[in-house]
Amino acid sequence: MERRSWQFMVMLCVAWTIVMFLVLPMFVVVPVSVTDQRFLSFPQETISFRHYVNMVTNEFWRDSILRSFFVSIVSASLATVLGTLCAIACWRLANRTSEFVRLLMLLPIIVPGIVHALAFYRHWITLGLIDTYPGVILTHTIIGLPYVVITVSAALANLDMRLEQAARSLGASTSQTVRWVLVPCVMPGILAGGIFAFITSWDEIVVLLFITSRNIYLLPKAIWDGINENIDPTVAAVATTMILVTFLILFVQMSTRGLRGVKKS
Repeated sequence: MERRSWQFMVMLCVAWTIVMFLVLPMFVVVPVSVTDQRFLSFPQETISFRHYVNMVTNEFWRDSILRSFFVSIVSASLATVLGTLCAIACWRLANRTSEFVRLLMLLPIIVPGIVHALAFYRHWITLGLIDTYPGVILTHTIIGLPYVVITVSAALANLDMRLEQAARSLGASTSQTVRWVLVPCVMPGILAGGIFAFITSWDEIVVLLFITSRNIYLLPKAIWDGINENIDPTVAAVATTMILVTFLILFVQMSTRGLRGVKKS
């Protein structure tokens, strides 16, 4: 018991260290976003929201936000559809080939970002997709696929295959079974995967630096330039807004899942 308690305390300390490493930057970014200065600093005399106003009124920031939102929506939608179909197919086949395909879909998570950034750069040059919206959307779709495959596969793991058999025995086609039986049953996993794919596309910067130049200017690249060139406090306002939006999306998703659980019970 003493050994177990000692190991538990060590793991608890490690877990809290990781949590604090991820959370503490927010306690710096939020105050900096309401600074009354023209540079990155804590508020000196008063709290000012002018950098939030600048985020909305400044054409540079406004356009980059809108472009990022468009790319993230399109790529997340494609990743959700393709990832859901892939997960259902792998679940239905349940053989070595499906396991290999599922492992192949996880490569964007397993391989370091700089590695597949170089790979995208090399192939997109050949295909003429460098610094184009189709190239960025396709890249973000591929990066977001693993999250959808993971969440939908987890939802399918608890699904009774007799539901599919019952639908087929009643005359439903394969497409009808997928649409009216499988998809509604795994909808929480699909929504979770879509949210993760959207957040991944919204925050992606490493690959974006390799495959874009001047024609495509998304929000992560604008933040990168804002930090490296002029150190605009609007960067902190944008970061705070992104944190709040991410928390809001996750809260809505968790609330929706909780309401569905209550209705089922």
